[in-house]
Amino acid sequence: MQENRLRYIRRLLLSPSAWRVRFAFLIGALLVGAVSSAFGILSHYANRVFFIIAEVDARLPLLITPLGLVLCAWLARRFFPGSEGSGINQVIAAMELRTKTRVISLRLAAGKLLLTLLGQSCGASIGREGPTVYVASSIMYSMRRIARFPADYMARGLLLAGGAAGISAAFSTPLAGVIFAFEEMARTFTPRLATMIIPAVLLSALVSMALLGQYSYFGTDSVVSIAAINDWIAVLVCGLVAGLAGGLFAYLVVEGSRALAPLMRHHALGVAFVCGAVLVLMGVLSDYQVMGSGYATAKSLVLAATEQPEPTSLLYPLYKFIASLVSYLSGIPGGIFAPALATGAAIGADLHQIHPIASLELMVLLGMVAYFAGAVKSPITGFVIVMEMTNDQNTLLALMAASMIGYGVSYLISPQPLYHSLAELFLEQDGHAKHRGPKPPPRPAGTRAARTPPSSAPNH
Repeated sequence: MQENRLRYIRRLLLSPSAWRVRFAFLIGALLVGAVSSAFGILSHYANRVFFIIAEVDARLPLLITPLGLVLCAWLARRFFPGSEGSGINQVIAAMELRTKTRVISLRLAAGKLLLTLLGQSCGASIGREGPTVYVASSIMYSMRRIARFPADYMARGLLLAGGAAGISAAFSTPLAGVIFAFEEMARTFTPRLATMIIPAVLLSALVSMALLGQYSYFGTDSVVSIAAINDWIAVLVCGLVAGLAGGLFAYLVVEGSRALAPLMRHHALGVAFVCGAVLVLMGVLSDYQVMGSGYATAKSLVLAATEQPEPTSLLYPLYKFIASLVSYLSGIPGGIFAPALATGAAIGADLHQIHPIASLELMVLLGMVAYFAGAVKSPITGFVIVMEMTNDQNTLLALMAASMIGYGVSYLISPQPLYHSLAELFLEQDGHAKHRGPKPPPRPAGTRAARTPPSSAPNH
């Protein structure tokens, strides 16, 4: 027994193949941190490009936005087929396929990154979070060329570690990155996966901090506190309203994608143009405030106690809702995290304007977390990511409650997880179903199914 342990330790410490695996994993995590940080900086400037154009002449977006979305859709279909949409759904779909390179590749990652920046420059209501997850997962998965990873690493570990590290590095939210990988992408937890995901998150976060410094996504510490019964009433109200709105958004994204699938095969550019026209109409109605990711608006509302929030109309959440919906349905690459946070923040601000049950800052945070949880169906990720983005622990219980309420009521409209539903739709539309792993043989009647080891359990 002792001899076997010594042999195992010797192999662990001295094996060249083991050190190649560690080296490849280290390089992948460092690259994820660097690329995610650079993507964040470029995304910031891409959003600014549109508003600079709109300031030069308010009529220019009337042409730039719809034609820009057509150009993005054409480039995606012509040169980067499969790069459309968020990217998180493609990573989830890849974990269901035997031939993952049909979905995950560095070429598609480069296309998703470039086209997301182009879409933001045209005013599309998209974020960088989904594409960041895809790019990070592609980088980590490509490390298999340096070292021969074991099968379970190939199947889940590399993709999940890349996705978690991408979220962590992009938004300076390491805890949310880990939780999102298990709660939304894998929908399971195993210690073996944790030993891959957590180091990748730590390494990528360290690189991001080295390049960008330690920061909170929304800028500074929150001064919000829960002190009165009215604050808990606000938790209930914001959770119900924003959660229902998030569920409606998820339902329309999935069903809209399914309904437009036949048109996208033959008239994808026409769909992109119509979506671009609706998007720019929402921009005109809101003085172009709904264009772009929505980060600036959400940040000003979160920091209402220390900064003057940008004035928004009561219809801003509706305009942003429609702008984000048509941006996704247009078939261009782009994420929904940042637009969802902006929409939820504006819902909270509207509820405060209608009846100030609690402070504006608190209702904004509650609306943000409830809408996110309702749309994405990841309540734990919802309150953790908002807590880390605002560097605020004072409202943790309130955020947890609002997130669970939003998550619960969203089931009245959309019972299916958003990204997993989009992953299934992606597999159906692109003909990948036949490339999935083999199904287990049918069980004889009266027998129990054999337990599958956690490291190779199928992803549901």
